[in-house]
Amino acid sequence: MGNFGRYSTPFLQSALSFPCFSYGIAGSTNVTGDQVKKLDILSNDLVINMLKSSFSTCVIVSEENKDAIIVEAEKRGKYIVCIDPLDGSSNIDCLVSIGTIFGIYRKVSPDEPSGKDALQPGRNLVAAGYALYGSATMLVLATTAGGVNCFMLDPVRISFLGGSHHDDSSSPYGARYIGSMVADVHRTLVYGGIFLYPANAKSPKGKLRLLYECNPMAFVIEKAGGIATTGHQAVLDIVPEDIHQRVPVVLGSPDDVKEYLEIVKKHSAK
Repeated sequence: MGNFGRYSTPFLQSALSFPCFSYGIAGSTNVTGDQVKKLDILSNDLVINMLKSSFSTCVIVSEENKDAIIVEAEKRGKYIVCIDPLDGSSNIDCLVSIGTIFGIYRKVSPDEPSGKDALQPGRNLVAAGYALYGSATMLVLATTAGGVNCFMLDPVRISFLGGSHHDDSSSPYGARYIGSMVADVHRTLVYGGIFLYPANAKSPKGKLRLLYECNPMAFVIEKAGGIATTGHQAVLDIVPEDIHQRVPVVLGSPDDVKEYLEIVKKHSAK
């Protein structure tokens, strides 16, 4: 898995440096209904090829593929990887930070690999994180060993200890919405606060996907000392029914998330 991070992150960073017209709209939509851009396709192919070449994976779930990808028998390993290869790609043309989100599980069934192997709750994650492509390129990694670590493409390492969030609860809230989950959650991780994408009339089951968006981010936030919930249960406790399942998500600093839940409970009772 180390080779994937070593080689794919610089490649994606260099691809982003090309003129924006080179990676514009591809003229199609993916399985979840999002408009696909050329860089989405490039990123998806790159990440899948790197994962297969690692000889560590047996099943790959991607936002861009309708069905789970079963790795060839001669290249199989014991891990299942769920990926959003290029989160926030609708912002490419306006130069907003985008990224790659991933969650890694162990295969628990002795049977032949299938898409069902990916239908595990987030509590089963062995590692998760994201690569952020912005003013700098950063890999954020959380593991079952505890804690969250950030690695710059230039060799610098910053450790985030559990509970190390901004705690000035007397300050008024300010709205910040970048439109790229990687960038929005990273800001929340670094500065504290709350990230909200609840269900609404347009998306009654939520907008974001559980396996390759919500679960990895919830894992990172919880390992950093925060809370991630749907409003009714912890995100990591959900048992998926479909690889592209959507859920509401609220995550961030404990005090902020608890305050949100209290407000929702108060007004739901009316």
